[in-house]
Amino acid sequence: MKILLFGKGGQVGWELQRSLAVLGDLVAVDFDSTDLCGDFSRPDAVISTVRQLRPDVIVNAAAHTAVDKAESEPELARTLNAMAPGILAREAARSDAWLVHYSTDYVFDGSGQTARNEDAPTAPLSVYGQTKLEGEQQIIASGCRHLIFRTSWVYAARGGNFARTMLRLAAERDDLSVIDDQIGAPTGADLLADITAHTLRTALRQPDVAGTYHAVAGGETSWHSYANFVIEWARQHGVPVKVAADRIAPVSTSAFPTAARRPLNSRLDTTRLRETFGLSLPHWRTGVERMLIEVLAR
Repeated sequence: MKILLFGKGGQVGWELQRSLAVLGDLVAVDFDSTDLCGDFSRPDAVISTVRQLRPDVIVNAAAHTAVDKAESEPELARTLNAMAPGILAREAARSDAWLVHYSTDYVFDGSGQTARNEDAPTAPLSVYGQTKLEGEQQIIASGCRHLIFRTSWVYAARGGNFARTMLRLAAERDDLSVIDDQIGAPTGADLLADITAHTLRTALRQPDVAGTYHAVAGGETSWHSYANFVIEWARQHGVPVKVAADRIAPVSTSAFPTAARRPLNSRLDTTRLRETFGLSLPHWRTGVERMLIEVLAR
């Protein structure tokens, strides 16, 4: 089996290179690849890459993920998040290949207090969310066999992330303010990669499992509670921390104005994923602890 992965240099793409390698012959490209084109701003070249390799599975881990920047460059965001997935989907349909694609909780408006399932009405608040939703729609309209994974609050030990930022600030400042009215589940790129490999193996044997799934770690938290967890874990493990536990103030989203509106409720119901594929999703703290160990060991 041949697998073509786009976006190999991103957080999820990096982990996918590990998890997908056991399933077949993996070819991984990025926007700056030279031999094969992974640059979604060059659609004809991307099509040529797909047709040259003739993969059995196309995995798209590339996207425009700069949420605020997307507000000022909507056409580029649409090209990367909507048009390119549509092209990959039509190429997958043309060659009877599978397409795996990653979407986001930003396709919802973030209202309410309950976890949304895959059939909940969508209503994105931002250009990023709108273009990611359009990407989903183009994939479905193509008729290709696909797995779309909506996820949220993705992090990895490699590169920058929220936990790293909190550790740096906690070592520098006496006081911190962290948003406490946005609720979600921090989800490791490694967990998403492992979910992808497991579900893809099932899908190749049982094509009827094709569709959209919510894929996040177990449990839920706010950014404020997430920060408290990270900082207290670091304190207990001997990492220099200046800020006191009672000097981490909870604040509302309005305290940090941004170009793009964020959903307050990022809870995603993973029942369909767990029941369809027989998965048990670990609590978010498990993955964050593992990431912290890896980060602090470097």
